[in-house]
Amino acid sequence: MEERKLLQSFLAKSQEGLPPRRMKDSYIEVLLPLGSQPELREKYLTVQNTVRFGRILEDLDSLGVLVCYMHTRIHSAKMSPLSIVTALVDKIDLCKKNLSPEQDIKFSGHVSWVGKTSMEVKMRMFQLHGNEFCPVLDATFVMVARDSENKGPAFVNPLIPESPEEEELFRQGELNKGRRVAFSSTSLLKMAPSAEERTTIHEMFLSTLDPKTISFRSRILPPNAMWMENSKLKSLEICHPQERNIFNRIFGGFLMRKAYELGWATACNFGGSRPFVVAVDDIMFQKPVEVGSLLFLSSQVCFTQGNYIQVRVHSEVASLQNKEHTTTNVFHFTFMSEKEVPLVCPRTYGESMLYLDGQRHFNSMSVPVNLRKDFLVEP
Repeated sequence: MEERKLLQSFLAKSQEGLPPRRMKDSYIEVLLPLGSQPELREKYLTVQNTVRFGRILEDLDSLGVLVCYMHTRIHSAKMSPLSIVTALVDKIDLCKKNLSPEQDIKFSGHVSWVGKTSMEVKMRMFQLHGNEFCPVLDATFVMVARDSENKGPAFVNPLIPESPEEEELFRQGELNKGRRVAFSSTSLLKMAPSAEERTTIHEMFLSTLDPKTISFRSRILPPNAMWMENSKLKSLEICHPQERNIFNRIFGGFLMRKAYELGWATACNFGGSRPFVVAVDDIMFQKPVEVGSLLFLSSQVCFTQGNYIQVRVHSEVASLQNKEHTTTNVFHFTFMSEKEVPLVCPRTYGESMLYLDGQRHFNSMSVPVNLRKDFLVEP
């Protein structure tokens, strides 16, 4: 960090002072040679002989940072004066492909949109089937640039689209930003539910009233249902120096992997069979996690429909000196079970809001995946 203080002089005073970049300037391909280098497999292997998706999340986070460093590269500097950090996992959608631990995986990515200090990164993942790489997932991350000491925002190079396809990608980046602002402004923490959502909650409430008593206080579970409060799982992680990044904070990919694995276990426990991850969205990195922190993860099922299970994982930290808990992340995962899962029923108003929030995230999924045997990604 002492060395990084010397890099402050390379920081631009405005975005206009930085040379524009093209999408191909940041394009990068990385090979994960699971097939050709078997010694790598152990780290990625599940008991079911598939690939651990938690490890893929770590790789995507690392790749997103690398892509942004390619976009903002200063040829005259040996080290980048920028600190690139993950601000948001906007969306990860998985295709209907079986991930084999015995075939090479290829990642590709590039910057697709740029603001003043933020960059949207589009990444894709492919796996070798026969002689060709077939798509496995699409991911959109938002990264932000900070100064050399990670204390304040820093300007990034503007982006110039060169073709109609690139202009469409850039336009989509603008739309994504607008969508995120709109989604945030209508958050149930800020605004009341819509009339349709209120009706949904009231109908669920009525379905849990005991018909034998004329009382709002006597509650029973409908057939094939579970109270939301009974779908929780919790875990605790000690944040060791092994998991730190170059800024001496805990690596975001590690947080995502731990949250995903707890979410997967929650969906497995709830549905009674092995769940498959379908989508990840709206992971906001609200605060960095310091080395030595205690990381508390709390996971619960907040919405179900047919074979789908929507899981929310809440992450908070407490230092050993200060026992006050601070929220760092909220994670949203959509899983699919092999069989139809029980309904999840909220009992309180707070749980009803979690249910509606889960429903909103589920409905934001790009394309619902049909249940197929070859669609299998595990923790």
